[in-house]
Amino acid sequence: MAEPLPPGRHVEAFLEMLAAERGAARNTLAAYLADLTDFAGFAAARGVAVHAADAATLRAYLARLTDAGLSARTAARRLSALRQFHRFLVREGVREDDPTELLEGPKAPRSLPRALTEAEVEALIEGAARLPGRRGPLAVAVIELLYCSGLRASELIALPAGALRPDADLIAVRGKGGRERLVPISRRAREAALAARPQPGPKAKPGGRWLFPSRAASGHLTRQGLGLLLKDAALAAGLDPARVSPHVLRHSFASHLLGRGADLRSLQVLLGHADIATTQIYTRVLEERLRRLVAEHHPLGREGMAAG
Repeated sequence: MAEPLPPGRHVEAFLEMLAAERGAARNTLAAYLADLTDFAGFAAARGVAVHAADAATLRAYLARLTDAGLSARTAARRLSALRQFHRFLVREGVREDDPTELLEGPKAPRSLPRALTEAEVEALIEGAARLPGRRGPLAVAVIELLYCSGLRASELIALPAGALRPDADLIAVRGKGGRERLVPISRRAREAALAARPQPGPKAKPGGRWLFPSRAASGHLTRQGLGLLLKDAALAAGLDPARVSPHVLRHSFASHLLGRGADLRSLQVLLGHADIATTQIYTRVLEERLRRLVAEHHPLGREGMAAG
């Protein structure tokens, strides 16, 4: 026989503990009550008391949340409430085991930064060219390379001096885990990078090891230096510096390729992802492109999208 729906005595005692021992605010208590009430209703429909649910009941409840279309964040919050409730029950001796211990919470999808538009990338390059002294050519070179190849910041700054050759369309890049891959680069990016190299002079050190040398202990441009260079270029271009970073340019590279018809498998190779699952985060970009295609070109697309 299932116990009555909350507020039942176990849930009430749990909420009283939250208020007395943890000083939980009224809104917090209301949220916990709502979450536990929802679970209690689900358990009661299966003939299970709210304080006696087993792991199978809890898994079924989490699956129902997913089927109902709740976000991973909301489902994770409800699981957190259930975990705390069952720990309380164990602590109070109401039950001997905690059925939530082995439950895995829903994984929130990895978030992607907002990509720059193609026009914004061009504006960024133009802004970089206006930076004074050697910073101008250097900023142009790093932006061109990051955007045309999708390189990670760590991959870019560690490029050796001999990585670029006037007649080569590919460069060898050492990525995560020491894995090497060949990355195609545009002639425009190659010329910009070669133009940014320090010119020989009386004080220049011959035979530099890095494509982008610096006075840092590493001998090459640092991640911090790269980040500051991009921020300066963004300011010169009239863009929000918070929106510009090596990762944003890598994301823009991938998004723009997909928007122009590239497939995920090719993108996986270009980005250096060991697992296609990592690249599949970009399926949202593909889905948006397909929705836009239908909306713009299908005779009933606009009405259908609006109705959906």
